[in-house]
Parts: sequence; C-alpha cells; structure tokens
Amino acid sequence: MLFREIIGQEGVKQQLRQSVREGRIPHAQLFAGVSGIGKLQLALAYAQYLNCPHRTEEDSCGVCPTCLQFEKLQHPDLHFVFPIVKTDDADTCDAYLDAWRGIILKKHYFDLDDWHKALGVETKQSMIYEKESGEILRKLSLKPYGDGYKVMIIWQPEKMNATTSNKLLKLLEEPPAQTVFVMVSEHPEQLLATIQSRVQTILIPRLETETIAEALIRKGIDPTKATDIARIANGSFLAALKKVDESDENKQELRDFIALFRDAYTVGVLKDPVKKFESLKRLKQWSLDMSDSKLVGREKQKHFLQYAQQQVRENYIRNIGREELNYQMEDERAFSAKFAPFIHSGNVEAIMNQLDLAERQIEQNGNAKIIFFDLCLQMIVLIKKPRP
Repeated sequence: MLFREIIGQEGVKQQLRQSVREGRIPHAQLFAGVSGIGKLQLALAYAQYLNCPHRTEEDSCGVCPTCLQFEKLQHPDLHFVFPIVKTDDADTCDAYLDAWRGIILKKHYFDLDDWHKALGVETKQSMIYEKESGEILRKLSLKPYGDGYKVMIIWQPEKMNATTSNKLLKLLEEPPAQTVFVMVSEHPEQLLATIQSRVQTILIPRLETETIAEALIRKGIDPTKATDIARIANGSFLAALKKVDESDENKQELRDFIALFRDAYTVGVLKDPVKKFESLKRLKQWSLDMSDSKLVGREKQKHFLQYAQQQVRENYIRNIGREELNYQMEDERAFSAKFAPFIHSGNVEAIMNQLDLAERQIEQNGNAKIIFFDLCLQMIVLIKKPRP
C-alpha cells in the first residue's frame, strides 16, 4: 500500500517517512487509536516504504517487484499475526492467510466484527494463541529475502493470551537483526505494561470530518449526506462506510435500544399494572434474545452496548440544548425527539456506568442472561429518577 492511498493522517505519514529517511527505525512500534482511522493501512504503507529500493521522499515507487509483492501482501519479508478462532484443522494465522489478505484487499477498512464475518464465526471470540509465538520466532529467524527489513504486523495485539504476550516480550527485548514489529491496537491499555514500555507508541488521531466527507463524495455519495455521515462517524472512516451501507443488522441496534428503554419506562414510570406486567415480560424476553449466543454473539453484544452508550450520550446532549454537538441519523433523531427529556443530569452518569459495566462483564465472559436481565432492572430504576 502507498501512503498516498491512505485517507488523511498526513502528520503521521510525514513522521513515518522521516524516521526512515533519517535511519531512526525503532524495532518495535505501536500504532494506537480507535477503529477505522487507517492504523493498519499506515502499517502496510510503512512496511512497503521500508523495503522499497526506489522510494522517494514522499512514498514507495509502487512499480518495482518489491512494491508489487507488497501490494498483493505476499512479500516474503511481510508477516502477519491476528486473532483467529482455533479449530482442529487451523490453529495458527497461516491457516487463515488467504482470508486475511482477502479482507484487506477487498474492504481496506474493517474491524473485528468484519473479520469474524469473513471467517464465518460471528458468534465466537477470537484470540492470538500461544502456538503463534513459536511461529513468530520461526519466521523472524529466517534471513531477509531482500536488503530491507522483516516486518511483523500484529493486528489487535491485545487479543494475545498471557503466555503469548510473555513470549513476545522476550523477542522485543532481544529482537532479530533487521526486524521491525508494528502492533496495531485499539486498546493498548490491555497490553502487558512490560510490552508497552518496550515499544514506541504512535497515537493515530481521529480523521477530520472534512477529510471523511471528501472521501465519501469521491465514492459518489451525495455531498449533503456525506457531510451528515462524516459528522456522525466521529473521526472513523470505517464508521462512515458502515453508515453509508447501513443494513437491517445495523438498524437492529436502534430497535433493540428503543425496546429496552420503552419497556423500562413503562415498568418504571407508568401506573397501569397490566402495561407494567406486559412490558416486564417483554424485557425478560429482550434479555433472553440479547443473550442468545447463536443469534447475537459476544462481539455483537459488546457492540450493542457501545452503541447504547453513544445514544444515551446523544440524547443527553440533545436534552441540554446543544444540538450542534448532536451526532445522530434521521431515524435516531426521530426517537430522541420524545426520549431525550428522560436522559438528564440526574441519571445520565448512572445509566452510562451500567452500560459500561455490562460491556466489561460481557468482555470477561460473564453470564449474558444475567448481565442483560440485570441491565433491564437497572434501567427500570434509573429511567424514573427525577431531574435534580
């Protein structure tokens, strides 16, 4: 990948190019930032720039045999580690390389949910297993194919288990010659502190709204819609793409959010015992549906809870009259017109805390049925709290 093909991030591009030109190449770097801002793309362009024998001050040449191999993600000195779902037939990343290359070349921008869909394992959690550390050592012990660097790109290193992390730490302490590690992380705080201390962290910023809007317009999106979506995307080009290609699956999160709070309001606020009972039954069924791993899965559960936190924030912002800071699509704004008054300074923090707690409990493999039903009960209490 060429630097010029990456949307925005001009400051980071310049920093990476300059480090190569000046020969200041850290053996281990961590590209950290939110999803969909071009971290993996920067890592790929950086790896190609490191190895291109005809690079200019601004970019790789793009036409030499080395660049052509990098373009296809098939250069012998380019290695990948990423989360997988282990099976009897596939227990290392090499077994998934075709799918990995395919999703990069086809989608360019993607997240863990997209990767799981590509693997056909949406309802399972992926991990970087212990055996992968042996593969890393084996690959990096080989001599470089060319005169450049062996580059090991580790996507989502926070998904490494403890054993893998400790073995990687030893490699970072005594790296093989002409080797560069590039970790691409959304949650660097989840890495071992000893790993964090041995890498040079580059914080990748969110993209500018104008940059996202311009990229969407180049894809043929109506300028007004592109600007709307770019604001809502909050600096993530991937989030913008998903809004453009919003499917029933994406809209389902809004329906689930509405169902949770409408029935919580009915049980907590209304006086009619029949309506209360019916709403409580629906909440119980809602918690069962949300906890059904065959239908939803851990990653989707976490994504919904993140979406719910975003919508609570947007409703609070709307309630306090800061419309210019509101980031919602038309159908979300339609629901918020009536719902926003119930999210206020007396309950917004507690609601956000409960949603965040549920997300962390799901992340820790807690019992989803208990987590979501408890969330329902907490919302019943919190939605009726009076405004101070």
